[in-house]
Amino acid sequence: MKLGIMQPYLFPYIGYWQLIKAVDTYVIYDDVSYIVRGWINRNNLLINGEKKLFTISLNGASPNKLINEISIADEFNNFLKMLEHNYSKAPYFEQVMKLIKEIVIYDKSNLALFIANSIKIILAYLYINTKLALSSSLDKDNSLKGRDKILDICKLLDASDYYNAIGGIELYSKEEFMQNNINLYFLKTDFISYKQFRNGFIPGLSIIDVMMFNSPEQINQMLDKYELILPQ
Repeated sequence: MKLGIMQPYLFPYIGYWQLIKAVDTYVIYDDVSYIVRGWINRNNLLINGEKKLFTISLNGASPNKLINEISIADEFNNFLKMLEHNYSKAPYFEQVMKLIKEIVIYDKSNLALFIANSIKIILAYLYINTKLALSSSLDKDNSLKGRDKILDICKLLDASDYYNAIGGIELYSKEEFMQNNINLYFLKTDFISYKQFRNGFIPGLSIIDVMMFNSPEQINQMLDKYELILPQ
């Protein structure tokens, strides 16, 4: 069984979705510390033709709290207006705005649950059937930290392969995983581009931007454009 584990990020970039599609089960790592100025409540969009950061307001955000202890304060009115102003002429605007509106009316303000629900809805739109789980719902050893906790989750879910984003290649030891009969892989995204209005392509934007300009079928082709790296 191929397993991926990542923190919940708000409408993350395409590499995040590549990792989800590549595995059989994806654990949303919601019971770790909130990262200030990370990607948990913000991302980049095409705003007035440029790459700009948008942020969702939160209640009680602090690195002293777990992600699943924080709630959303945003009402999303400005967010929806911003999307309409900047993407109304995108080819898939109507379909994607319907999707986003379904996401933001979620009746729970808990940050982790909100993002987990948004991931579930977007995966359904993209016809991706990866099984999702919240790490807080797993009967793991919460006294463990870092790599040890990841390995504990892998063993708990009977993973044969653990997939991680390429950014974590310095954090994990191939030998540690092999000692537990788990293969370790790192996913490296190929360069992906698509037409964005009449601009030159601006990379590294939220999945919202990808969906605004591409069909689910086109996006799935992009999601398969990566290289699996075996650590030395």
